[in-house]
Amino acid sequence: MEMQLYILHVIPFVILVYLVFLLFIRPPRAVLLASLLGGLTIGIINALADLLAYYAHWWHYSIDGLTFHLPLPFYLTPILVYGGIVYLLIWRLWRGRRHWLALLLLVGIPLFGFVRDLFGSAISHSTYLTWDSFLAGPLDFLLWLLMFYAGFLVFRRLAPTDLVVQHPK
Repeated sequence: MEMQLYILHVIPFVILVYLVFLLFIRPPRAVLLASLLGGLTIGIINALADLLAYYAHWWHYSIDGLTFHLPLPFYLTPILVYGGIVYLLIWRLWRGRRHWLALLLLVGIPLFGFVRDLFGSAISHSTYLTWDSFLAGPLDFLLWLLMFYAGFLVFRRLAPTDLVVQHPK
């Protein structure tokens, strides 16, 4: 039941936020597809790591409606937000006055993801993620670094670099 409520209430909001960002960023098709493939890379690595963590007893999810011990709808947020939106923002800000903000996103998003998992799982016990081992924290940190920068590598390889960013006047 909890997963159905998540699908009903959260996923439409995530998609709406993604579409609003697309409306304002207006990336070319090649950059949009590269950001989606980078985000898909994040989602796949995240799902595979969660599956490995479940069978290795590092962490697990305690929510109804899991598919093969994975909360599949949860992976839409890393795909569209941490991948799609963040990579598009980095692309938009990279060659402008706000280059520092692109660098902040590159460093800050993996740190934010880890701190969110740490606070929700180990400190406040307020998320569906439950850490089962003392290795969960360091492995979660490495997972965030691996999946975010692997997705960014896919994005940078596929996104054309010769496009000039035109800022609206």
